[in-house]
Amino acid sequence: MQIEERLIHYFKWFHRHPELAYEEYETTAKIREILEGEGVEILPYELETGLVAVVRGEKAGAVQALRCDIDALPIQEETELDYASEYDGKMHACGHDFHIVAGIGCALLLEERKRELAGTVKIIFQPAEESSLGAFKILETGVMEDVERIWGLHADPTNEAGVLGIREGYVTAAVDRFVIRVKGIGCHGAHPDDGIDPVPVAAAIVQALQTVVSRNINAFHPALISVTRLEAGNTWNVISETAVMEGTVRTMDREDRILFEKRMGEIVENTARAYGAEAKMEWIAGPPATYNDGEMVKRSIGVAEKCGFLVVPEESAMGGDDFSFYEEKKPGCYIKVGTGKGQLIHQPGFMVDKKVILSTAEYLAELLFCQT
Repeated sequence: MQIEERLIHYFKWFHRHPELAYEEYETTAKIREILEGEGVEILPYELETGLVAVVRGEKAGAVQALRCDIDALPIQEETELDYASEYDGKMHACGHDFHIVAGIGCALLLEERKRELAGTVKIIFQPAEESSLGAFKILETGVMEDVERIWGLHADPTNEAGVLGIREGYVTAAVDRFVIRVKGIGCHGAHPDDGIDPVPVAAAIVQALQTVVSRNINAFHPALISVTRLEAGNTWNVISETAVMEGTVRTMDREDRILFEKRMGEIVENTARAYGAEAKMEWIAGPPATYNDGEMVKRSIGVAEKCGFLVVPEESAMGGDDFSFYEEKKPGCYIKVGTGKGQLIHQPGFMVDKKVILSTAEYLAELLFCQT
């Protein structure tokens, strides 16, 4: 088979066999089988899932990396594709199957040209991106110690096939989670005066938290807070002792991120105190914002135009990606690849136009092959 046929064949296999974060055993084994069968070297890291391939050029040059994530989502597929997921409640609804085969194709194309390749290319097949922390599994290996720059890609169903979104600066948000626990005094529902009801306390906290964006953050800085879960009590005639809420904060600016955590803690504790209750916030830090390096952006646009892609400005998104953890080590560039307009990522009808597979692999190979 020609390389495009092989890549599409692999893509269909990965799409049919989605695995969730930290469970990508079958996926990892298949990637290894394909690459080793093509003579591509696999670095001997002790990873439970995921792996790192390497192509060593025969000329001196920089060490670069490409990150491709490999996990799926707990979503029931509704595409009616003839290669739809075979696993109930699991689906490649974020395009990571496409990322996998684009990375495989890039590795195969570079392997064919390694006599002319200046430098070394590491292709990272990373587990658990959807957990927001899977990058740590790769970083623990020390793979980034000699890398000078790292590239990432993501499927983009808001653009047609053949369109790349590339822009300098912040392109995804920092992703943080919070859990707030309110403690009152439980009592009979008919006698609220005998206790301290945590429900109005929780409601007041939800309302007050929104003022961080409207009154504490610069109006020109993207930021948001979403309380996504609020629970209290377990029956209709009893005022519970506790209420729990959780949600997410998204920011682009580093100082805004620090301010959010501080102000939220103050609002939570002082609002509860005003009602005679107690409340504490747990802040669970996720990945920082993803930032595209200016020089890498220029290079990626130049190569894209050479390869026949239409380049449009990449839109900023309040979604996040743990690709940013690599960028804490080395400069990076995160590129959106148009996969055909349709349902958005994380939706059961999301699909990738297969014609972008080879062109993306060729683009990535050229990007990593070209030193200037």
